[in-house]
Amino acid sequence: MRLPLLAALLLSSTAAFADAERPAALVVDGAPPVPDAVVDETRPYMEFRTAGFAGWNATDRAMLISTRFANTAQLHVVKQPMGARTQVSFEAEPVGGSWSPTGDALLVVKDKGGDEFFQLYTLKEGRLTLLTDGKSRNAFGAWSHDGKQIGYSSTRRNGTDSDLYVADPRNPRSSRMVAQVKGGGWQIADFAPDGKRAVVVEYVSITKSNLHLLDLASGKLTPIGDHTRTIAYGEAKFAPDGTLWVTSDEGSDFQRLGTVDLPGGAFTARNPEQRWDVETFEIAKDGSFIAYSVNEAGASKLRLLDPKAGRGSAAVRDVPGLPLGTLGNMKIAPWGTVGFSFSSSRSPSDAYSVDPASLAVTRWTQSETGGLDPQVNVEPRLVEVRSFDGERVSGFLYSPDAKKFPGKRPLIVNIHGGPEGQSRPGFLGRNNYLVNELGIAVFYPNVRGSTGFGKRFVSLDNGPFKREDSVQDIGAFLDSLSKAPTIDPARMAVTGGSYGGYMCYASAIRYGARLKGANCVVAISDFVTFLENTQSYRRDLRRVEYGDERDPAQRAKLAAISPLTSVDKLTIPLMVVTGGNDPRVPASEADQIVKAVRAKGRPAWHLLGQNEGHGFAKKENADYQFWTGLLFWRQTLLGEKSGGSR
Repeated sequence: MRLPLLAALLLSSTAAFADAERPAALVVDGAPPVPDAVVDETRPYMEFRTAGFAGWNATDRAMLISTRFANTAQLHVVKQPMGARTQVSFEAEPVGGSWSPTGDALLVVKDKGGDEFFQLYTLKEGRLTLLTDGKSRNAFGAWSHDGKQIGYSSTRRNGTDSDLYVADPRNPRSSRMVAQVKGGGWQIADFAPDGKRAVVVEYVSITKSNLHLLDLASGKLTPIGDHTRTIAYGEAKFAPDGTLWVTSDEGSDFQRLGTVDLPGGAFTARNPEQRWDVETFEIAKDGSFIAYSVNEAGASKLRLLDPKAGRGSAAVRDVPGLPLGTLGNMKIAPWGTVGFSFSSSRSPSDAYSVDPASLAVTRWTQSETGGLDPQVNVEPRLVEVRSFDGERVSGFLYSPDAKKFPGKRPLIVNIHGGPEGQSRPGFLGRNNYLVNELGIAVFYPNVRGSTGFGKRFVSLDNGPFKREDSVQDIGAFLDSLSKAPTIDPARMAVTGGSYGGYMCYASAIRYGARLKGANCVVAISDFVTFLENTQSYRRDLRRVEYGDERDPAQRAKLAAISPLTSVDKLTIPLMVVTGGNDPRVPASEADQIVKAVRAKGRPAWHLLGQNEGHGFAKKENADYQFWTGLLFWRQTLLGEKSGGSR
């Protein structure tokens, strides 16, 4: 076992061991250098890959995937199951993309340095052709059914409002604004089969969105249904016969799959499930079936629905053969094969297909795991507790092998962002090292406000006056887990990103006496400055969730609950990670809390990715972040010396 050797190397303060090379764009302030010994020991855990399904090519039936062979994820083509991955994009930044329904044009989406000011391009023979203005934020919406045009939203008019555009991607000069709107939550969800109309979704909040019918010639937007009602729509797509299918929580606590009458908006649920959200769906090109997945307590269940059958279980067929995990980016090929990405604790994200007749599952890619056997990775256990007010909250606990690591183990609580997000069972990536080699348990909670548990639950943290209720959920988890026979209550710590970063700070303040350290990533430190400085296209959307800093009463409460206000109580060791180009939580949020903590005479490690945005997307930066975090956990959670500056 190599662990004792590594510990000895780290504990030695006199040995002359070399340090790992720091990425040029990564600024490390207050943290020790990373010894080469740490790099060598963890290397296999850094070398896993993922493959994300991105679509089908109608001309040769090849699959388009996104995977990484160098520093960033690029597009590749796979022509048969388990076939070679042929790289087709070669950019310095990560890219996403999709083929046209006719297979003659490849659309690419790319930003710069994680700034999320995405531009749209076509890709041919390794070269990109710009379709947008190169400056504004652009978001791809949908291809028309005949593949002749795309719909997208753009802030090019004033930098804030997401106006609606259409274009023929084969002609960069064809782009035109179809509708001028107000707000940052607009998008063309799908084109009608005739190509003359489109369905538009106007996102207001996690619990409210509005549907519109857009006339592409005149630009007229006609409301679908009653927009005074609080209804949330997820996806909206036209069937070949012109029927509009959506996911909606109308008349339910959960998102259901059904049809909407035009333009009246009457919703008819068609899936038989009464509980759990329908998270995504796709309609076969001939309309013969609809593939949809249900989020059952975090795990994806894939099913096929016969739209001609009545509502009920007889109209649905389950797709067997998928383990406990999560499904994403599902697309149905013109010939009927269903493609999607799937991830589980023992497999990174890979591309799969399902035959709609036999329901046979075929794996198209098998991503590398650095030479490690993924079957040794532990399956998570669902943990449910009652919080301070009796509300039931849950999460997933990854526990080390009890034979290899007997007794009570240290614990890291890892809080998801959003807050409209959900921790779900899946591949831990680099964090498998913590579980498999250091014997650290990792718990992923779903506090109130998380998605996947219904609209009542997701609304329990809305506004500034309910915000700290979610922090108290963390206290309930700590209470429960500290009593578990496998957890050491004297060795617990917290981490989280984005909103989870706020929760990281807040938990460190409220439960500091019970925690050994806090590693907070792209985190909100002051709700007022966050709302004032986040990009304008998303500011109003965030005000709905957190509160409006322009209102005096809400501003006062937002300030009162901000971690920066209570920095005197943040006394445990702190590590802060931020992206210099982050448009959501600007780098100033990290700068001000690091400065405030250090002003109190307390240390704070700070990593700044100058070429990153809301989280590190480049492998060299993500690796170094993990290594620095590993030193932080060894020093704080495990009580070891970290190798210090030399």
